[in-house]
Amino acid sequence: MRTVFVFPAGERAETVASLDQLLPQQRGPWTLDGKLYIDIDDEQTGHLFSDWDPEDVAVLEAAVGHHPTWAVQIDISGRIDGTAEVCQMVALLLEHGGVATDDYSVHPWTLREIESETVIDGLRFFDFRGYHELNREH
Repeated sequence: MRTVFVFPAGERAETVASLDQLLPQQRGPWTLDGKLYIDIDDEQTGHLFSDWDPEDVAVLEAAVGHHPTWAVQIDISGRIDGTAEVCQMVALLLEHGGVATDDYSVHPWTLREIESETVIDGLRFFDFRGYHELNREH
């Protein structure tokens, strides 16, 4: 499984309502065609940031302007590429602002960067192929 965390602007309840509307009659987790498994994680009752480096949390805080206490966690099946599905879901969640992080870089990605396929430190958002290429070279 690969993981993306989305930190949408706005309230948690708004995000939950959007997910309920998009993926009705499911929750905990919501699933998209057995390809994406989507849930809310938080610091209070979940594991958000429990395995993050403090420096990575600081980079995220700088990007969003505060310390987020919850996120949408999207797990992507390793059986599929998943890039199109992840980008589509992230676009919906970041429609009103926020950032997303992935397993491959510490950069908090904005929707504009994701949609324009911006390259930062040699990688695009959710660029598992590029990540493995870069690590093979080093």
